[in-house]
Amino acid sequence: MRTDSLFYSIFQSFPSLFFELLGKPIDEAAGYRFTSVEVKQTAFRIDGVFVPPDDQPNAPVYFVEIQFQRDPVLYRRLFSEVLLYLRQHVSAKRWQAVVIYPYPSVEAPEPETFGEWMTASYIQVVYLNALPDISELPPEVGIFRLMVEPEATVSTAARDLIQRVQQSEAAGATPARLVELIETIVVYALPRCSRQEIAAMLGLTDIKETRVYQDALEEGREEGREEGREEGREEGREEGREAATRSLLLRLLTRKLGTLSAASQAAIAQLPLEMLERLSEALFDIDTEADLQAWLASQQGDA
Repeated sequence: MRTDSLFYSIFQSFPSLFFELLGKPIDEAAGYRFTSVEVKQTAFRIDGVFVPPDDQPNAPVYFVEIQFQRDPVLYRRLFSEVLLYLRQHVSAKRWQAVVIYPYPSVEAPEPETFGEWMTASYIQVVYLNALPDISELPPEVGIFRLMVEPEATVSTAARDLIQRVQQSEAAGATPARLVELIETIVVYALPRCSRQEIAAMLGLTDIKETRVYQDALEEGREEGREEGREEGREEGREEGREAATRSLLLRLLTRKLGTLSAASQAAIAQLPLEMLERLSEALFDIDTEADLQAWLASQQGDA
């Protein structure tokens, strides 16, 4: 599981979830921004830093380290990075380092070297498997526990979590974005499963049900309504919907297959709305550009 990028995405989207993970009041998250920081003139890069707002100079800076592999010198590196950061950012007054592990067995502590530093005032360690069961956690915090869910139960836990997210109004978190993150976690956790298998596990068997498709479709409808009002013709609505659907499919195919050949792009540009909708339904069965070209060829008789 590519944990660094996944955590970065979560904390960038929802800074408040970091404070919830630490058991801190959610209002403490107000104004914080999360960023990756490279310490100048060194080879050090801190996984993430929660920087307080400019109008709160006494609020602590939080240094975040995500560690899913055992590293015997992690604390030496972490404290070196923190001290260099503090040297280069003299405005930072208070700080705390947070290390997130999947399990205690991954940690390689050095109490003889950093005993006094390993207090709660300087460092807080979070073991994801020590969090309560997913069903006992707020749904937005449950995504962290989902990362260490056993492979045999991860799909069931994810499906239940998606239902809870969709039924809740999580403070500071957009349900649609949380569902997207849950899907990503399951993709990482089950690398041998195809995307259509994962979609079926999570109850998302039709791409038309996904947020990105619905958003693009609504954009197309709105474009069509605007064009129809300006020109006084019903065709404007359909043209807007067709353009949005085509744009969406090109983005999804590029994300899944990589940059498409000019021939594939040209073929998709010629598809009418009905065939674009057919392609959206076939998307989960297309794993290579050769599959895409075979599908396009199979539709020529219906064009």
